[in-house]
Amino acid sequence: MAAVNPPLLQEPSSQGPLLQTQGLSHAFGGIQAVDDVDLTVNRGDIHALIGPNGAGKTTLVSMICGRLRATGGRIEFLGEDISRERPWTRVARGIVYTFQVTSVFGGLTVLDNVMLAAQRRHLRGWERVFGNRLLLENRARQALTALGLEGYAKAKAAALPYGHQRLLEVAMALALEPGLLILDEPTQGLAEADIAAMCECIRKVAQRATVLLIEHNMTVVLNLSTRITVMDRGRIIAEGEPAQIEANERVQAAYLGTGAVPSC
Repeated sequence: MAAVNPPLLQEPSSQGPLLQTQGLSHAFGGIQAVDDVDLTVNRGDIHALIGPNGAGKTTLVSMICGRLRATGGRIEFLGEDISRERPWTRVARGIVYTFQVTSVFGGLTVLDNVMLAAQRRHLRGWERVFGNRLLLENRARQALTALGLEGYAKAKAAALPYGHQRLLEVAMALALEPGLLILDEPTQGLAEADIAAMCECIRKVAQRATVLLIEHNMTVVLNLSTRITVMDRGRIIAEGEPAQIEANERVQAAYLGTGAVPSC
């Protein structure tokens, strides 16, 4: 009898910290890009990270996913110290990062793009050459279906509208079965209709994985997030639920303005 594939993503087993940083720092020469940051991301949250350009947001998440080595501090994932682990080891643990710039393989089909991502998660060594195509295809189709892209499976990725290419990137990340999905500016460059589709996509993903969201669109942030961390000049200056951040005078003056925030 053929084995039944487990769900693409597992329900969070409990609440509480998934990711914690303690005194995390990174300097580029004499410039302190991130300075002594203590961040806690709880299971099941959509946790937004906001701040002006140069606040240190991308540097912080680059250390979390292993693209940059911290010059100080500690990173824990599910209670284990991962500060010195390589990026691919963190992916295997379930920390997945989507980039600010679209990075799909335009000459491949939508399905093949997602299968490549699934291969990274499910196959090892020579299995990647002589792997189980059926397993990979099943995983890829599950991810595409979850994001409403199943109808584009045979289309070339380059032929997709830009908004759908951004959704494809999320589907590729989903095929890696993340415990923590880091989304870096997912709505950047999208039209209003595509922003609404991306918001719905993030809500679906958040039913199965914890999301750390870097985003400048405050409508998106305030409507999607369960918790928000605000950074400026490499440090955390405010943290709390969306209503608390929206009411914070310092944050309001710097980022939010005084108008009402529309729905996303």
